[in-house]
Amino acid sequence: MGVSVDEFLEMLDRLPEVGQSEGGDWISLKVRGKGFGYLWEKTQTVGLKATIEEQIALVAERPEVFEVQFTAGRFGWVVVRLERIDPEELFELVTEAWCLTAPKQLVSAHEAGR
Repeated sequence: MGVSVDEFLEMLDRLPEVGQSEGGDWISLKVRGKGFGYLWEKTQTVGLKATIEEQIALVAERPEVFEVQFTAGRFGWVVVRLERIDPEELFELVTEAWCLTAPKQLVSAHEAGR
């Protein structure tokens, strides 16, 4: 169990139009200019966009894996410890964060191609 930083970055290649930009101590993850996640290589953690309900549920169920990052509007961002998460679960969370951010047409095209 656990995901390396390189494995995480490879996951991003499975989603269309993901862009990365350096932000000092982190890498910002975007789709068409809108952010859906962050990577902190130094701490091997990822911050992902989620619904507030999912943020609360993840942190309550497994605080050793997840922690609250912040809330913004109707979204709750969650920090994920890469060394403590299953790759399939992480990809599901990354995909959900991407879907919450990407334009609906892009999400529909991606889901149709699966």
